[in-house]
Amino acid sequence: METIQGISQFTDTSFNTAVTIGTFDGVHIGHGKILERLINNAKNAGLKSVVLTFFPHPRMVLQKDTDIKLLNTLEEKTKILEAMGLDYLIVHPFTKEFSRLSATEFVRDILVNSIKTKKIIIGYDHRFGRNRNANIQDLISFGNALDFEVEEIPAQEINDVSVSSTKIRNALQEGDIVTANNYLSYPYMLTGTVKKGKGLGKQFGFPTANLDIAEKYKLIPKNGVYVVKSHWDDKDYFGMMNIGYNPTVSGKKKSIEINFFEFDGNLYDKKIQVDLLHRIRDEHKFDSVQELQEQLKKDRQTSLDLISS
Repeated sequence: METIQGISQFTDTSFNTAVTIGTFDGVHIGHGKILERLINNAKNAGLKSVVLTFFPHPRMVLQKDTDIKLLNTLEEKTKILEAMGLDYLIVHPFTKEFSRLSATEFVRDILVNSIKTKKIIIGYDHRFGRNRNANIQDLISFGNALDFEVEEIPAQEINDVSVSSTKIRNALQEGDIVTANNYLSYPYMLTGTVKKGKGLGKQFGFPTANLDIAEKYKLIPKNGVYVVKSHWDDKDYFGMMNIGYNPTVSGKKKSIEINFFEFDGNLYDKKIQVDLLHRIRDEHKFDSVQELQEQLKKDRQTSLDLISS
């Protein structure tokens, strides 16, 4: 898959395309139905498959007071889409100026003239153009006039999946990682750089990697202890992760700390992806460090039992 930053950079006019459009936050199983259909249609028709997405998320631009948290960073979303077998991902900057394009300008100038669209695969409820005032019937009319086909994914097919990015966000905020992962069809991930912490975990016998996530719009699940997996240097590493404030040692700042099992090395300044597999408990304030250490031993055993099962 080739990733293109901005529609103006999509300059190869030697082929026609099949396109779908959306933010695709989470790239969940509902999105997967659309993307699978896109890829199959493109192959059968001799077209290149293209996903046109936008960054920042339109709500971040048009609703300044919004505090929307996203399921994927742009890097994570790109990685997931690439694994699906797409030909092109176009990430177009979403601005207020772009939002003011009329439906005609968007279809004619971008979809047809810039991307050479011959087929659009889109959900039944898709809206586009200034103030989102055009719908799929308008798109079909444009297709008849500008020589491209529109394939609508009907409500029943999408509703059968019964999943949305909002449902996944809600599950994560409630700590229901199993439901979130089922909707996503992959483990929810956190990607960040390992930074130096206070070193308290090492003193307790549980050294931790402190994960710093640069993208402040990334949704962090409910505080608590999770079983996690990470992969680097061609090897999987399991561990347990705490999201929270470390109240037993009077922590003031929220942190994400991972104790990796069977790893004794230096991860400082390394960028890693951490997959969340299970949530095992809430974060608690214990009466003493010794009590915390005993709980960490239990958490480790619980984690190992879940991993082995």
